[in-house]
Amino acid sequence: MSGDDRDDRPKRSWREIDQRRDRARTRDEPRPRGKAAEARAKTATAAYLKNLDQMFSGETGGEEGAGLAKAVRDAHGSSDLAAACRVYLDALGPPRDPALLALFLDAGQPELVVAGLEALLAARVEERLEVTSGLRSQLRVLEGDFNDEVAEAAEALLEAL
Repeated sequence: MSGDDRDDRPKRSWREIDQRRDRARTRDEPRPRGKAAEARAKTATAAYLKNLDQMFSGETGGEEGAGLAKAVRDAHGSSDLAAACRVYLDALGPPRDPALLALFLDAGQPELVVAGLEALLAARVEERLEVTSGLRSQLRVLEGDFNDEVAEAAEALLEAL
């Protein structure tokens, strides 16, 4: 192409150049139309991301971990809770599930309660902990515990919330 051929073409305006850039960046997928469709799309996306997050951040230990977690849940409210928590802690370490960690707070043995509080603090730092009024109440009760280690761990977690 010689210099003369380029001069024959009409120059594009800045508007035309911008429109061509915008067209090149469009997606092939249709966008939701209307506020209701957009809200449904956001809800579906949030549910998908939550399921995906749970898949990759689920309890460790596979079937064994699931069985131990079930044993802790089944023992809640009984005298076997501390033993079930101890078995879980010794086998897999502190759980990642905040609901299961909350059960550790009822174990009654200071080392299990402190392990649960420390794991809850770590979950808070990683923004995996949903703070409920029940959890706050439980932490306030533990903050007044006779065991200094339990009381300090509960106080630290309350400050982090």
